[in-house]
Amino acid sequence: MKRAIDWIFTIPFLLLFGITLGLYDLAGRLARLFGIRPFEYVMAALQRTLMWVYRVAGTRLSVERHPDIEPGKGYVIVSNHQSMLDIVLIGGLLFTNFPKYVAKKELGRWIPAISLNLRRGGNAIIDRKDRRQALRAIGKMAEDAQERGVSVVIFPEGTRSRDGKLGSFAEAGPRHLLKAASELPVITAVVDGAWKIHKLLPISFGTRVRVKFGAPILREAGEDLSEIVARTRQEIAETLDTWRALPA
Repeated sequence: MKRAIDWIFTIPFLLLFGITLGLYDLAGRLARLFGIRPFEYVMAALQRTLMWVYRVAGTRLSVERHPDIEPGKGYVIVSNHQSMLDIVLIGGLLFTNFPKYVAKKELGRWIPAISLNLRRGGNAIIDRKDRRQALRAIGKMAEDAQERGVSVVIFPEGTRSRDGKLGSFAEAGPRHLLKAASELPVITAVVDGAWKIHKLLPISFGTRVRVKFGAPILREAGEDLSEIVARTRQEIAETLDTWRALPA
C-alpha cells in the first residue's frame, strides 16, 4: 500500500519538478542579461519554489534557524549531505544570502536551470580527479563571494549519505574555502531525513525532513582551520544524535 501511494504522488511531483526547472531555466537566461544580482534572485526563487514542489510528495519540513543569522550577509556554510534536496533547502531558506556551491562538473552540463545556475551563478564546478583544479575553483568562488558579501556552501563528506549516517570530513576543500573567505563567519547546517527521498522513482511520500542552521562562528586572526572543520562536524553529529534520540 505504501509503495502504491508513493507512485501516485511521484507522478505529479516529477511533472511539477520538470516544469519548474524548464520555466526557471528560461527566466534565468533572461535575468542574466541584466546582471548577476537579478540572476541570483531568480535562482533563489527557483530553490524556494522547489521546496514547495516537494510538498506535493508530502514532504514535511521542520526548520531551526539561529537568530544571529542575518539576511543579506555572507557566510561559509558547512553542511552534511544526504540528497539533492539539501541544496534546495539551503538556497531556499537562506534566500537573501545567495549561497554558492561546490559541485562536481557532471552537474553543470544537462539539468535545466540547475546547471545554468552552477555555470553562471558564481559557483565552483570541480573535477574530482583534478585536485589542483578543484582547489583553484573553490578558492576563486570563496574570494568572489567574500568580495560581494554572499555565502558559500561546502559538503565536506564529498558525497551523499545513502543511509543518513554522517561520514568523515575531508579537510583540504573546507580548509581552502575557509582560508580564501577568511572574513566570512561560519555556519553549520544540519539536514536529516532527506536521505529517505534521494530516490525519485518513487519518491517516499510523507517524509519528514529537519534542517538546522547553527549560531555563526566568528573568525579570528591565526585561527586553526582544522579545528573549525572539526567543530562543524561535531556540531552536526551532536544535532543528529539529539534528533534521533527523540520519539518518532
